[in-house]
Amino acid sequence: MTGTIAFQGEPGAYSHQACRDTYPDMDVLPCRTFEDAIAAVRSGEADLAMLPVENSTFGRVADIHHLLPESGLHIIGEAFVRVRIALMALPGVTLDRVTEAMSHTMLLGQCRSFLGRHGIARVTGADTAGSARHVAEAGQPHLGALASELAGEIYGLEVLARDIEDEGNNTTRFLVMAREPDFSRRGDHGMMTTFVFQVRNIPAALYKAMGGFATNGVNMTKLESYMVGGSFSATQFYADIEGHPDDPPVARALEELDYFTSHVKILGVYPASAERD
Repeated sequence: MTGTIAFQGEPGAYSHQACRDTYPDMDVLPCRTFEDAIAAVRSGEADLAMLPVENSTFGRVADIHHLLPESGLHIIGEAFVRVRIALMALPGVTLDRVTEAMSHTMLLGQCRSFLGRHGIARVTGADTAGSARHVAEAGQPHLGALASELAGEIYGLEVLARDIEDEGNNTTRFLVMAREPDFSRRGDHGMMTTFVFQVRNIPAALYKAMGGFATNGVNMTKLESYMVGGSFSATQFYADIEGHPDDPPVARALEELDYFTSHVKILGVYPASAERD
């Protein structure tokens, strides 16, 4: 696929890595915020947006569930990126000379063992790729960066150690967003459907709404709640299920869901990633 894909962050961010891995032939458009990446697609400046939604270690990405339903975009795919962390420094610098490492606070927390063994102090940066850029521009041999190897490639840093994260299975899930929905059946690993809903104000409404998925054998892989409109009584639910809305079991489950809800909105129908297996 050709065209342009937008992401939040600087060149070399893990979102950039997701774009390059998933759509290697597309140009990339770095954006300051998630809202900017969404706006780029809505305006036509970009064809797609790559947005992180959850991390296997830290849970869901803040704010993204609020943004998706009102974005005007549709989910057409998903991608998983293994968060591989490298310690990088200026060319020619050896590991024993690095006394400080800069990165986003989350990455710093994921490399405690390695940094402790080597006596390297943690320095908080705005983000991972930005930290790599700062190290390249600062020109201080004692300062290293924790980021993706892609960031080191972009900013001219050398890798001193790779895969230094404490947890070897840290993975971020991304959603691919487009202006138009795609309900076609595609991919080799089944289909996923993502939707949001609000239950009616009746006793056991959520229990009853979920019952249709259980009785029809539809696997719900994700269910999260969050407040809407700043009200403690207004709750919206975000769900991922396996299957296509046209599958008879899914259609029956969604019909039952509709009866017990005041609002249902399908955000996207897309092929399940092979990384789910």
